[in-house]
Amino acid sequence: MHGVTDIRILPVLLVSLILSSAAQAADDSPVFEITPFGGYRFGGTFDVQDSNDAWEVRDSSSVGLVLNLRERANTQWEFIYSQQGSTAQLISSSQPAARVDLDIQYFQVGGTYQWEGDLLRPYLAATIGGTRVSASSESDAFFSGSIGLGFQIMPESRVGIRVEARAWGSLTDSDTRLFCSVGPDQNVCGVRIDGSVLSQVETFAGVVFRF
Repeated sequence: MHGVTDIRILPVLLVSLILSSAAQAADDSPVFEITPFGGYRFGGTFDVQDSNDAWEVRDSSSVGLVLNLRERANTQWEFIYSQQGSTAQLISSSQPAARVDLDIQYFQVGGTYQWEGDLLRPYLAATIGGTRVSASSESDAFFSGSIGLGFQIMPESRVGIRVEARAWGSLTDSDTRLFCSVGPDQNVCGVRIDGSVLSQVETFAGVVFRF
């Protein structure tokens, strides 16, 4: 395991933020938000070391969960988890086409800034944390960050809608070995990838429950 080797610290941080926000709440307005969502994630490329080959992540659906804790009237702490099950295809001029199953998960914490609005409230979100990538029998974790822009519908009620577009960036490690595809005409098991940035964009919508 390379890069971000232990993302278990994030739940501990989340609990600390919950206790801090609850202590600061001085009225009956909602302090806590939970938003299960479904979306679609685009892009993502792993360059193969010392070659022009690359593994391209196929666009596919995603699911996740966002937890928000009110800090002030227009700012919140945020924890986000997002998971994409997809495949990666080898793009090569010298090897046969190959595909492997791929699972990419983001675990990140940060915050949001909300602008004023009664029915519709725009916001900006920024988070940092870890990315876990699993391909075949291999997996690895990397440091990552994200920035999102979206809006909430019915922000003053107990139930609302959240719509967002978010850009993800992960710093991959050149020492990692993720991809393995073996067959009669191909053997690309244990391919090393270049250390670079895995960039993806995700659009999603979810139902917001406030407590």
